[in-house]
Amino acid sequence: MKFYIATDHAGIDLKDFTVELLKEKGHEVIDLGPFDKERVDYPDYAVKVSQSVLGDSESQGILICGSGIGMSMAANRHSGIRAALCHDAYTATVARAHNDANILCFGERIIGKGVAESIIDAWIAGSFEGGRHVGRVEKIEAIKS
Repeated sequence: MKFYIATDHAGIDLKDFTVELLKEKGHEVIDLGPFDKERVDYPDYAVKVSQSVLGDSESQGILICGSGIGMSMAANRHSGIRAALCHDAYTATVARAHNDANILCFGERIIGKGVAESIIDAWIAGSFEGGRHVGRVEKIEAIKS
């Protein structure tokens, strides 16, 4: 699986851990930055990952910030992106199975490396169930403000 990943200054350590973890598991990882802890604005990185995922239908995205909230909000502004803020393996599993989520979000200030690994493993193992969930995902995609 191919992953585009980015963070803001508050998620650098967990991003670096996640990049190495995914590579160890045999996945292709495109790290879109940043690469140091200098202050940056998370929406800029949410745009980079969202546009990359939208342009590469065989990929998934991962966005990390302090809480994961800002990244998920910014990513979900893009039509076709279904970014899920996950705090445990169950929410990652359900996000993939029921919501066909294509970007995983979490917060470095919320979860540790062990929980992050369990979330990532659940995300990778999961897939969209389809069925009764198709119409619901279509309704999400149809929402215009």
